[in-house]
Amino acid sequence: MPKAREPLDPKISMGHFLAYYLRFVREQEGLSLTQWGKVIGLARSSVSNIEAGRARLQEDYARRLDVKFETGGLFELLLWYSRMAHDPNWFKQYSEHERHAAEIKVFHGQAIPLLLQTDDYTRAYGRLSTARDREAVLAGRIARKRAVLEREDPPYIWALLDEAALARRVGGAKVMRPQLEHLLEMADRWNVILRVVPFSAGEHLGSEGFFQLIGLPDRDVAYAGAQGGGRLIDTQDEFKGFADTFERIGAKADSQDASRELIKKYLESYP
Repeated sequence: MPKAREPLDPKISMGHFLAYYLRFVREQEGLSLTQWGKVIGLARSSVSNIEAGRARLQEDYARRLDVKFETGGLFELLLWYSRMAHDPNWFKQYSEHERHAAEIKVFHGQAIPLLLQTDDYTRAYGRLSTARDREAVLAGRIARKRAVLEREDPPYIWALLDEAALARRVGGAKVMRPQLEHLLEMADRWNVILRVVPFSAGEHLGSEGFFQLIGLPDRDVAYAGAQGGGRLIDTQDEFKGFADTFERIGAKADSQDASRELIKKYLESYP
């Protein structure tokens, strides 16, 4: 008889705690994975994935559990806290989502997004890292970029940049000239749409920072960057808010052709 998988450590994050508690309640009720799935309308494999942290409980399923066990909204509340709390595992999940994305939409106001960076540009920013394993972090960023771009079926990439990302002289001319040339090459790829929000467009909604929308085969998630970390968003209401912001920023961006001309203008400023 196969050994049962050990439950997740509930001290790691609220997401782990919710998965741990779901398993605890199921076992207290003496229900198998299949029987538990029938309570909330999920397949056995889906229940197993939720308890193992490979998938998240959704609101309608949490609501069904609250009705079944008369818990007064406890499961919905735990789900809410798990979504709002910091998850130490977020970056692993984020990288996995990128690798399987069908479409990626990214906005960056201060730097070239990773997927459009040359390795030297990535290294220039990597030198600022205070991590003890700085070289490993840098190698991880480059590997993450290649895992997305070198797939047999790379995702569609919609990139919005603020002109500030072009103007910032990262690494000096020896880094920026190849980087701007690389941007023009990327803009010519069949799966890349690159547009720039010029300074002349004035204020726009991108002032709060970098974010990314990831279209997966079965759902959409977002990532919001922040100083010292970031946050994954998988609730559809919040995702729609970021999607709307992306469209509003895009409304102020130059066309693809005009964006290429702006990149060429900055390229000409380097010898």
